[in-house]
Amino acid sequence: MADTTRLLFIRHGESNATVEQRISGEATCTGLSDLGRQQAAALRDRFAAGHERAVDVLYSSTLARARETAEIVSPALGDLPIVERSDLVERRPGVADGMLFTDFVEQFGRPDELANPFQPIAEAGESRAEFHYRVGNGIAEIVLQHHGKTIGIACHGGVIDVVMRTFMGAPVVGLFEIWALNCALTEFSRHTDDDGKDGSWRIHRYNDAAHLAGLPPRTMQ
Repeated sequence: MADTTRLLFIRHGESNATVEQRISGEATCTGLSDLGRQQAAALRDRFAAGHERAVDVLYSSTLARARETAEIVSPALGDLPIVERSDLVERRPGVADGMLFTDFVEQFGRPDELANPFQPIAEAGESRAEFHYRVGNGIAEIVLQHHGKTIGIACHGGVIDVVMRTFMGAPVVGLFEIWALNCALTEFSRHTDDDGKDGSWRIHRYNDAAHLAGLPPRTMQ
């Protein structure tokens, strides 16, 4: 029987860490800013208006900014339970967790990841290659578990970058750069034919943020 599996990625709303210009991982994430909550509420209202395809299951990164986004949106998805997965978190920064961006650059510089994608971002942190493998493996498990369903995933810009590169057969770094907007939607689908053969992943939209019209692009300091 033919089926279509859909992945609907939701980048989290603006975070407190972004406002503070701070690297924030599992040790220091404090969730969404006031604007981030408004962004998530706007996305919730978009789903509630009935203009989006029904979502069958809702996943979230374990980081507070992604989980809070999923919690705000979930009521418009039929109060779906939120399944948290640590393999959906943003790239792990190790000892840089909590550092200001400026302090990070001063201490660690700007590593040439194109030359060495296996270099950790900082001590005890992940390399680009490790991050790519961790996220790719997690998404593959989710897809296998929910074949033929529409899967919502509240996550991070880096996670969406990994998925884009994986589905396009691109290297873990280089060739192009993307920048997922806060609370934007990115959607992929894959069709399985009557013989059980999976087709290629197709991208339907990237950075769909129409629901954010009228909101400021970021919190002004």
